[in-house]
Amino acid sequence: MDAVRQLVPTVGVESACEALGVARASFYRQPVFGPALPAREILRPSPARALGPEERETVRAVLNSTRFQDCAPAAIQATLLDEGQYLCSTRTMYRVLEQDGATRERRDQLTHPAYQKPELLATTPNQLWSWDITKLRGPAKWSYFYLYVILDVFSRYVVGWMVALREGAGLASKLIEETCQKQIILPGQLTIHADRGSSMRGKPVAFLLADLSITKTHTRPYTSNDNPFSESQFRTMKYRPEFPDRFGCIQDSRAFCQPFFAWYNDDHRHSGIGMMTPAMVHYGQAPLIREKRQTVLDAAYLAHPDRFVRRPPVPLQLPKEVWINKPQNSDNKTH
Repeated sequence: MDAVRQLVPTVGVESACEALGVARASFYRQPVFGPALPAREILRPSPARALGPEERETVRAVLNSTRFQDCAPAAIQATLLDEGQYLCSTRTMYRVLEQDGATRERRDQLTHPAYQKPELLATTPNQLWSWDITKLRGPAKWSYFYLYVILDVFSRYVVGWMVALREGAGLASKLIEETCQKQIILPGQLTIHADRGSSMRGKPVAFLLADLSITKTHTRPYTSNDNPFSESQFRTMKYRPEFPDRFGCIQDSRAFCQPFFAWYNDDHRHSGIGMMTPAMVHYGQAPLIREKRQTVLDAAYLAHPDRFVRRPPVPLQLPKEVWINKPQNSDNKTH
């Protein structure tokens, strides 16, 4: 600040402050001689209408009593008024609590448990299934058809699907049971993963899975990433060029899904499974197909080795394991 004062007679206050990076307000606040004096503390008298010490203690005792310790000040005042008693205003009650550092939430509230992140591993087909329900828009506004899809996580193969007029646990239970019979699922073999919709957590589904000795898991609330494979499959379907904006009737939706799932299982190639189709992986054809691809690449390398600069070509690897929420500290590595 002394440097600013030295420049002021020559260039003026504004230019001196700008040159030295000092705010003009800071310059004007500084005393001409010596350091700034500490601000004088102003003692304000207590208003005549303020509560006296004994009245404050009475209010504090009422607020912290067993009867009112979990109540908000507004509720306490209303209760006392109903009983013909007035201590002070609601705002004064808050001031008394603030002095004691007790202005946090006073009500006794339910604490929801911490939901554990599902960490699920599949190393073979029919070991882990993921299922979900999506809406298909009907002919009129707010009309929908409901598409149920069960997906094998390891192979991405759609093992079962159904279009219905409503969403319900009974329909889901029937689809799961028929799909397990078709895939010849043995007791203790399978884990089924789903979100927390009412159909997924309904008693018909829970009882069926218990009878079939199938383990069930659910996503965490409001966490769509816990069910990524079903979400990805729905996105693939709804971004197909032939997917309509609306379906005229439920028969139209079924007529669309029939060829779509045939294409998805038998023709659609996934980068996550070595650009194989789900059917190839699900029914164990992938290793042989990969060997054939390697034979073709070997022949191409022998014919033109100069075209492969770094190393001989190899086809994409097949996955040995597929995770839903792979643990961070897991020693296992996805191939």
